[in-house]
Amino acid sequence: MDKLGFYIVGTTIAFILCLVTLSLHAQEIDILIKNGHVVDARNNIDAIADVSIADGKIVHVGPSVNDKRAKQVIDATGLYVVPGLIDLHTHVFVGPRADKFTNGFNSLSPDDFSFKSGVTTVVDAGTAGWQNFPQFKQQVIDQSRTRILAFLNIAATGLDGAETDPAKGANENPGLNEMDAAKTSALILDYPDIIVGVKIGHFAGESWTPFDRAVEAAAKTNRPLFVECHLPKYSLEDQLSHMRPGDIITHSFENIDERTPIVNAEGKVLPYVKAAKARGILFDVGHGGAGFWFDQAIPAFTQGLWPDSFGTDLHRFSMNAGMKDMLNVMSKFLNIGMPLNDVLARGSWHAARAIKREDLGNLSPGSVADVAILSLRKGTFGFIDAKNNGIKGDRKLEAEMTIRAGKIVWDLNGLAAKPYEKK
Repeated sequence: MDKLGFYIVGTTIAFILCLVTLSLHAQEIDILIKNGHVVDARNNIDAIADVSIADGKIVHVGPSVNDKRAKQVIDATGLYVVPGLIDLHTHVFVGPRADKFTNGFNSLSPDDFSFKSGVTTVVDAGTAGWQNFPQFKQQVIDQSRTRILAFLNIAATGLDGAETDPAKGANENPGLNEMDAAKTSALILDYPDIIVGVKIGHFAGESWTPFDRAVEAAAKTNRPLFVECHLPKYSLEDQLSHMRPGDIITHSFENIDERTPIVNAEGKVLPYVKAAKARGILFDVGHGGAGFWFDQAIPAFTQGLWPDSFGTDLHRFSMNAGMKDMLNVMSKFLNIGMPLNDVLARGSWHAARAIKREDLGNLSPGSVADVAILSLRKGTFGFIDAKNNGIKGDRKLEAEMTIRAGKIVWDLNGLAAKPYEKK
């Protein structure tokens, strides 16, 4: 290319960049978040910056933006601005049936709990199966402001059993004929934007057929398998050996009789657990009412086994116990010793990658404007595990504001409120 050609190309690029800049400065902004500490793991952002939102999308993240173009300005000075959090383990197929998770009272309406903890996306952990997922979608998913995704249970009707003891789970033993890989795969393909994986758990039998069929359905649809460890006749080592890289095991730091804990009596992480982590198995917290123990989490963390996501196992038995909410779970790991940026990444971008939804968990221009504005409170706080053991900490995350698809859905201290003027 001669000098003229280089000149033409360079001039064209400069002109395009100029148009982009002019467009940015001319565009009306619905919400402008100013002066916050933006942490976005996908885009390697860790800096004081402004975030502009228009038409439900992220427009720009960067240096100071003229607030005269904004309909609403949020001053986030001293606060953290992060992608909307993703709770990878919930039970939200709420309905009228007593002592049931599926269409039952033991599940929870997500909007009642998500936004106040900075969560904009929840993933239901197999409360529905291929037979009743359409009801779940119509009854709950389509009615909720929270984005609801789902792992589809390999059992046809999901967790459709009585539940009175959260430590034992809904140990149902459905017929093997109901655990149909073909029908599970077909339903996933009917709802590809909602169903993000296949779930196996709460099975009391000895046959490996349900596990194998769950793996088959996940493989056919290019989705992860989500393993909930209420599988008393399967050893933990065998469960991990049947899983593929990218599959997810939850209740990672559990210590109950039903399952081998990952840390042995000598305080060491089991070698086969380390090997599973090294070959790409993902470890979710799955706190719940019984799924998180400090005697597992602390030594595992110290030995380098960190969780990949902070699933809460949100349900009626866990929300008022040690779990509280997702920010409480994240704060536990913050006080155990995980750096803040790693905590925030696992609450957003890492969880999005785990379910192959890289459109979520980030603040890239053009992405849906799901945003959490968090405060990092300093003081003396207490944190509780499933056995009512407690630790003290000096830092705690709290949701000041949550924005879902460009709309403010939670505002704890009135960051977006107009000053009251006495008449």
